[in-house]
Amino acid sequence: MEVSQLTWIANFIWSIADDVLRDLYVRGKYRDVILPMTVIRRLDAVLELTKQAVLDMKASLDKAGIVHQDAALRQAAAQAFYNTSPFTLRDLKARASRQQLEADFRAYLDGFSPNVQEILDNFEFRNQIPRLAKADALGTLIEKFLDPSINLSPHPVLGSDGTVRLPGLDNHAMGTIFEELVRRFNEENNEEAGEHWTPRDAVKLMARLIFEPIADRIESGTYLLYDGACGTGGMLTVAEETLLELARQRGKEVSVHLFGQEINAETYAICKADLLLKGEGDAADNIVGGPEHSTLSNDAFPGREFDFMLSNPPYGKSWKSDLERMGGKSGVKDPRFVVQHRGEELSLITRTSDGQMLFLVNMLSKMKHDTPLGSRIAEVHNGSSLFTGDAGQGESNIRRWIIENDWLEAVAALPLNMFYNTGIATYIWVLTNRKPDHRKGRVQLIDATQWYKPLRKNLGKKNCELSEEDIRRIVDTFLKFEETEQSKIFSNAAFGYWKITVERPLRIKGIDAERAYKPAEIKRLKEEGEHSEDAPPVIKKIHKPGTAPDPLRGLFEVTIRGRRQVVEYEPDTELRDIEQIPFLECVACHQPGYLPSPEDARTAIETFLRREVLPYAPDAWYDPASVKVGYEISFNRYFYKPKALRSLEAIRADLLAVEKEAEGLLNEILGGTNHE
Repeated sequence: MEVSQLTWIANFIWSIADDVLRDLYVRGKYRDVILPMTVIRRLDAVLELTKQAVLDMKASLDKAGIVHQDAALRQAAAQAFYNTSPFTLRDLKARASRQQLEADFRAYLDGFSPNVQEILDNFEFRNQIPRLAKADALGTLIEKFLDPSINLSPHPVLGSDGTVRLPGLDNHAMGTIFEELVRRFNEENNEEAGEHWTPRDAVKLMARLIFEPIADRIESGTYLLYDGACGTGGMLTVAEETLLELARQRGKEVSVHLFGQEINAETYAICKADLLLKGEGDAADNIVGGPEHSTLSNDAFPGREFDFMLSNPPYGKSWKSDLERMGGKSGVKDPRFVVQHRGEELSLITRTSDGQMLFLVNMLSKMKHDTPLGSRIAEVHNGSSLFTGDAGQGESNIRRWIIENDWLEAVAALPLNMFYNTGIATYIWVLTNRKPDHRKGRVQLIDATQWYKPLRKNLGKKNCELSEEDIRRIVDTFLKFEETEQSKIFSNAAFGYWKITVERPLRIKGIDAERAYKPAEIKRLKEEGEHSEDAPPVIKKIHKPGTAPDPLRGLFEVTIRGRRQVVEYEPDTELRDIEQIPFLECVACHQPGYLPSPEDARTAIETFLRREVLPYAPDAWYDPASVKVGYEISFNRYFYKPKALRSLEAIRADLLAVEKEAEGLLNEILGGTNHE
């Protein structure tokens, strides 16, 4: 069916809202009726031909006392859904009584199969029936959806002469119409669209980034796709279409299975309905959702692994309630979020105010490790995922875990104002556990912030989009993997650092410089003593003979009563400082993929201290127990372009021009005064 015909049908359904619901609902609530009614009418039309077969099967199953009837009724309907009520929508048209229509319509809805019931429940459609019935709009609504000028059935409508008057709608066409309606409603409600609706241009780019790099290695077979924050399912369906098209172009036969999880009831219902309308009943059964199905605290697919994963998780959204359900910060035992890494237990638990990076961790836990292609992931994040979290904290640990496992291929910065409800900077992370050799040990950063096409009319905050040429340019930049003005390539270690605490001794006037002070004495000295840079340092411990001095680690050799001894000084908390020492202080870390050893860390830290600290504070040392590993990606630092300073000649010329203008104004004023 031509696009123009599909658009006409979508326009007709869109117009039903204005015709029937205008005085009953505010515009933002039209979707609460139109979307579920579109689903109901399509399912009604699809089931028309097998209606009697389903009723006969239902009667025979009841007679035989069979309780589990779902599979047999699906088979009788020849679909992944069915309706066992004695009614069709056409039967309900003729109801004279408003009360009878409402009762029969409820009975009709109750006859649908459990998977459709779940959709209706999450749409909360039954809550709309009293309002529609009371306003006498229910019958009108049903009539509009049965209008003879549109055909939502898969079967053609024939004219009196036997010719096709209205072509049938196949599943793909019906899915296209439904997605168009969802898109329009989301754009109509643009203040909330971004929560569950990722712009199609961004989705297409993400799909291309995960599939094109391995397009020539796709073999005939079955592939599993997953989205842990699937919203209305747009990412999954676009990814499926992209994979099928790439496989078709290469003569491969692939079967794609979609899996998703969504906590918002309405968007979950839309996702499930969309798949049912497209004839993908099995995929619809693999979408799990509703308020009780949070991806973080109630993983619907534990132990399941996927070939391709993509997602746009919520940014800046609290996950405190999830954490409480998981046992609190110290009680989390979920193996997704507490991992073993390089011989230590690494907590990936982030701040409760923002759980976006945990969605990425969830996907990484579902990677395939025993297949040639492994898994590929694309996920959208805001800028905080690049740098939020101090060394040793959850966000930094996640970046460390990802980069030290060499899973991060690239981060691409998108144009500002790409999304409906936010103008903030957004980034696509591309990850895989099967990096090609030329990418191993390296990360590519792509600045695509200037590659976009302005929209003629803003959609909420969205004022630009990625054209096909922009998408192609970004994907080609990724595939070429070359250094350019918009593409920078770094070794993994470029993003790592050691965070250390640098101490200096507490110095108090009038103390005995040759004895160790007890904790209580030190406390009193801090409170009552006179601090001075010229005073002797306070000794807190004198080590036994044989201890080797190590001034950089706080073990100083001094003379006490004529003997050389090793002591530790009490640190002055007011002089305490924190240093971040880049991994690239370690010479070997410049090699792609090299991870510093403990000895590398010690050498790099001490080299840095000797060069940057000791010349200004000779008595400084660092606490080895304070050393923490951190990772951050300072995107703006790598692409920052300072504005060229104006020349002195240009500044002088401007000043002279202003001076001349001022003189002219003054002459005008004085001249005008004299004239008077």
